[in-house]
Amino acid sequence: MNVELIGNEINRTVKLAMDSGEATSPEEARRIFERYRLCLNVGSDVAKSPTLQACLLTAVNTGRRCFLGGVEVVGCPDADLLIRWRDCHTLSEAVVDLQGRLVQQTPSNVPQIVIGDTDNLDGESEFAVRATFDGWLGGVTPLDELKRLNERHEFTPSGVLAGALAVSEAFQFIRGRNAQAGRRSVGLSLWQPDSATDWFDNQDVGPKLEWLPARLWLIGLGHLGQAYLWTLGFLPYIEPSDVQLILQDFDTLVPANDSTSPLTDYSQIDRKKTRAMAEWAEQRGFTTRIVERRFASNFQIDPEESQVALCGVDNAAARAALEDTGFAQIIEAGLGRGNEEYLAFQMHCFPASKSARDRWGANSSGPIVPSSLIGNPAYQSLATSGLDRCGLTMLANRAVGASFVGTFTSTIVIAELLRMAMGEARYEVIDGSLRSPNRLNVIVGKPSDLPFNPGVVRARHDSVKENLAA
Repeated sequence: MNVELIGNEINRTVKLAMDSGEATSPEEARRIFERYRLCLNVGSDVAKSPTLQACLLTAVNTGRRCFLGGVEVVGCPDADLLIRWRDCHTLSEAVVDLQGRLVQQTPSNVPQIVIGDTDNLDGESEFAVRATFDGWLGGVTPLDELKRLNERHEFTPSGVLAGALAVSEAFQFIRGRNAQAGRRSVGLSLWQPDSATDWFDNQDVGPKLEWLPARLWLIGLGHLGQAYLWTLGFLPYIEPSDVQLILQDFDTLVPANDSTSPLTDYSQIDRKKTRAMAEWAEQRGFTTRIVERRFASNFQIDPEESQVALCGVDNAAARAALEDTGFAQIIEAGLGRGNEEYLAFQMHCFPASKSARDRWGANSSGPIVPSSLIGNPAYQSLATSGLDRCGLTMLANRAVGASFVGTFTSTIVIAELLRMAMGEARYEVIDGSLRSPNRLNVIVGKPSDLPFNPGVVRARHDSVKENLAA
């Protein structure tokens, strides 16, 4: 039995049911997730809001990867697409392209997410929340509390945040592991993640975007790397061709990537990650270069190349080497791996008070799962089929993951990048979990004495709502 093939095939979110012990086989684990369905109720005002459109597309994209029974969309307006997605021209085309199903009626007993101003709520569900935003603020509120932000100041990363967070709440509810999911208001100020003020009551919606990053090096193009591109792709660039991306990875897309990576579907399997992502980025209008080699300390960038790196690799040795290669600024993120920790996220910026090598240099071997995990019924069914103990251990060590976690985390990373482009204060560490997303551990970075230009271009304002109070 080929353990590598099995590991590359298994849906990383479905693996939750294997690792928790509730499924007796990988096949039963998938059947459990195929019972999960999600409904998105969409209002007509989504037609005029790039941020609400980013919220909707994020909820469809991340939702269909963990609600394997499908994502149904009610009330989607037949409207122009205000944000770029492949070759789609209308919002409904983009929803279908992302594997959402357009339906006429709200299904009963299915978790519901409301986006925009809609009265189309004729179904019955124990779970119903609203995704909402205003400027750099984004979050989710229980529908019966009738709470909603002003949704006047457009900022697409907060739409991505709200969409991913809404799916997270629905998923935690349907999994039954968090009694508070759907019964609480959860959100974040991407402008002030360290604010002592509750996100919903925060009056500072953040600044209007004037400058956008234009020169980036992306290290790792799996779950997190693709999430960075997803959020970056919705930013309002005037001339996308002015954006230069260097895409670095050495790996090939496998079926398991479809479960976590927001720019992957089964049509891309067996393609190099760099080439599939370069194709997507060029379709968005960006300029790309690819680097197909492992990232390590013996790698050096040219002074004329991008000085800003976004890292999304799950490898301690590579992360330890981040400051050894010549980048002036680095933003990296990591996610939890196990059955209990998969909702966790952490962002680091370098240079920082603690170096990358100090953080990860002594941990190059990576995490090891408890040996007791392979005693679970799903693993024992594989043992009965011929997989030896070594193979079981290797499979158990494959990370559990959910697309909405990486996509949520990408908004924190891109917000940090936007602050850099504006010359604003930065954060060294942002640490938290979607189990309790209102509780973040944050370390504010010290201002740099040296001027730094990361490479910027002006943002487009023609599709951006102005402050109505101005």
